[in-house]
Amino acid sequence: MGDLKKWVDQDWVRIGTDGKVKGKCGTSKNKKNPDRCLPRSKANSLSQSQRATTARKKKSSGKTVVKNTEAATVRLAEGGLARRKKDIARGCGAILEGRRKMTQYV
Repeated sequence: MGDLKKWVDQDWVRIGTDGKVKGKCGTSKNKKNPDRCLPRSKANSLSQSQRATTARKKKSSGKTVVKNTEAATVRLAEGGLARRKKDIARGCGAILEGRRKMTQYV
């Protein structure tokens, strides 16, 4: 099964600004500014105050897509879709530290 399919097939729940699980993701009454959704396993691994923090961050921005707090960031194991930035090789910089890739125009 692909990483994206695994990510989508998780049991996603809606988190209220009080940090409590409010139900299934997608059932928010406010469609313009919906509640934060997280996989149930991730929501259960966070404390109530951490869940409340990430939910308040989303609600206060007034946007439908808002980056999670660091604690609430969803990552897949074994190098899945959401790898940490330091785990992703970026050109020559990952191989030759301190050197920048130079593009020459002829």
